[in-house]
Amino acid sequence: DLANCAADAALALSRISDGNFFMEVKSAFAPSMVTGFIRLNGNTVGCVANRSVSYDENGEKAAEYDAVLTADGCKKAAEFVSFCDAFNIPLLTLVNVKGYKACKCTERRIAKNAGRLTYAFANASVPKVTVVTGEAFGTAYLTMNSKSIGADMVYAWPTAVIGTMDPEQAVKIMYADEIAKADDSLKLIAEKANEYRELQSSAVSAAKRGYVDDIIEACDTRKRVIAAFEMLFTKREDRPDRKHGTV
Repeated sequence: DLANCAADAALALSRISDGNFFMEVKSAFAPSMVTGFIRLNGNTVGCVANRSVSYDENGEKAAEYDAVLTADGCKKAAEFVSFCDAFNIPLLTLVNVKGYKACKCTERRIAKNAGRLTYAFANASVPKVTVVTGEAFGTAYLTMNSKSIGADMVYAWPTAVIGTMDPEQAVKIMYADEIAKADDSLKLIAEKANEYRELQSSAVSAAKRGYVDDIIEACDTRKRVIAAFEMLFTKREDRPDRKHGTV
């Protein structure tokens, strides 16, 4: 079941690919960001994805990572996206991210590196398809090839959560006074979070707002992505003349 592999993006990508082929690039550097190549219907596709868990050869959990963007991860992905665009290789992005890593080392470099990744995706003229497999919050989701920066097709699994921030955190801000007065604050937070999730952060609400083109079952990901790339095979972009970007 592809849905059970979503945490380890490398495993999920191998399940999508022809013959379970996946060639990961720079696997030891910023392992929470996965970059590599797969084959879809015989065509080479470059992939960028967020990883929260990695498994070893025996299927045992080898490491866990926060579902956040790091400065090194953004740098790794930006270089990979630029490489794929240079050689006209289509891009597939699997998104499961809820923010940015909060540490001194990352905070010193994250703004510039996240900007470079956003620019790399926006500047790429190759076919770009995004699949939201888990959480997709705020500007971190925008950076990961969202519809807002030029993704040609965006799909979401039914369990995806898409919004400005985590529903529980949003509820604590919106209903702070009610929570403070409630006898059972945890129960109230859970109820309000579920309500907020359904109305504002579900895949259905994202589709209604145009952030997502279609909601697909996890098991249909391979065929839907192949169909999207076949549709985009003749994609051409007319852009203003310029020398180069400055990001």
